[in-house]
Amino acid sequence: MAVRTNVIESINPATDEVLARFDVMSDRDVSRALDDAARGFASWRGTTFAQRSERLHALARVLRANTDRYARLITLEMGKPIVEARAEIEKCAWTCDYYAEHGEEFLRDAPVATNAERSVVAFEPLGIVLAVMPWNYPFWQVIRFAAPALTAGNGAVLKHASNVPQSALALEEAIREAEFPEGLFRTLLIQGAAAERVIEDPRVRAVTLTGSSATGQRIAEIAGRTLKKAVLELGGSDPYVVLADADLDAAASTGARARNQNTGQSCIAAKRFIVVDRVAADFERRFVEAVRSLKVGDPLDPSTNIGPLARRDLRDALERQVRESVGMGARIVSGGKRWGTRGNFYEPTILVDVTDDMPVFNEETFGPVAAVRTVRDVDEAVRVANDSPYGLGASVWTRDASLGEQLARRIEAGSVFVNGMVASDPRLPFGGVKQSGFGRELSVFGIREFVNIKTIWIGPAAGAPQPPTAE
Repeated sequence: MAVRTNVIESINPATDEVLARFDVMSDRDVSRALDDAARGFASWRGTTFAQRSERLHALARVLRANTDRYARLITLEMGKPIVEARAEIEKCAWTCDYYAEHGEEFLRDAPVATNAERSVVAFEPLGIVLAVMPWNYPFWQVIRFAAPALTAGNGAVLKHASNVPQSALALEEAIREAEFPEGLFRTLLIQGAAAERVIEDPRVRAVTLTGSSATGQRIAEIAGRTLKKAVLELGGSDPYVVLADADLDAAASTGARARNQNTGQSCIAAKRFIVVDRVAADFERRFVEAVRSLKVGDPLDPSTNIGPLARRDLRDALERQVRESVGMGARIVSGGKRWGTRGNFYEPTILVDVTDDMPVFNEETFGPVAAVRTVRDVDEAVRVANDSPYGLGASVWTRDASLGEQLARRIEAGSVFVNGMVASDPRLPFGGVKQSGFGRELSVFGIREFVNIKTIWIGPAAGAPQPPTAE
């Protein structure tokens, strides 16, 4: 038996209790898992869309049947409030059903009129896709890659965040229970350096990552060196723009949810609140009231809105950003300190009098901290919104739908929601620009990221004119 020297721990962030320990897989274990995935892919790639649809629907049923168990696991392992954890599982099931119902439509051969007797564009699987996934949505981040990738006929291996190993293994179990081919989806309990070696392995044909921009740059470097297709969904510092004619009650109440969803640990959470100065005082009053209504506490309690941060270092980083920003002149008008005597809790916090050079505004904040910055007018709002290395999501609040759409087209982001909270949806593409990454997940665009878009030309057609000759 290969010697294993490292251990991965699952720790409850609300209590600091160690829930489980797992040995890190050896290189030999990883190679065997890749062999399993290759065998699973060999049997899966030739299946019909009807057969794949049956398995995706079966996975949706498995997820729904185990909602309470999986949701509790998410909450214990990374601290998500239990109501949000249940919603995460339902969204996973919905996405499986969506691709089961639309996969054939998205990947059907597309005939093209040329000088051939017949020419078509075919969409064929690439092979094994490696997913390097984060802890903040332990099931959803995986399913939003796995559902389209498997529907397209690929195999998959998962390197999940090291603080959610139980969720990673539960996902593998769910896919096995749904009767996909044995080994088609494998979880790799490994650390970052080993994941880099997996990217380089010739059995892996593509990689998808959700994580930090720094990690994305490293993954992109390795994928580029080995000529592997990559999709990167990276960090975000989403602007939440409130114009003078906005419905301030709706903007404030939705803003409280948009900033504090998943205890603020979301790439697409609203982070930079950009408010036209004429309504800033009224908005701030409503916003503070909405945020103070959120309940901090035991994430297993269905009435809790704010749980612990997933790790202690995340809370420490958030405290630093707040402390340094206050030292530069920001004012705390709500929250601003730890909560409770154990666990990684931090009060939902609002800072005002924020300027562009403060850490709470020019860095990504990954926790329940909102930074409010005032602007003179629409043009300054757009300039400030775009003055960021990130470009994942954005929200615009105005009663003028036409103006809202104009601003949506001017803001540099992968998604812009007018009078709504940014959220992913299996029917719509999801991804970013600038340091928020490249490529798209979900919708028809997501499923086509990991296929070979193949031209098939059969001919020539009798009497057809020939095109100009070149390469």
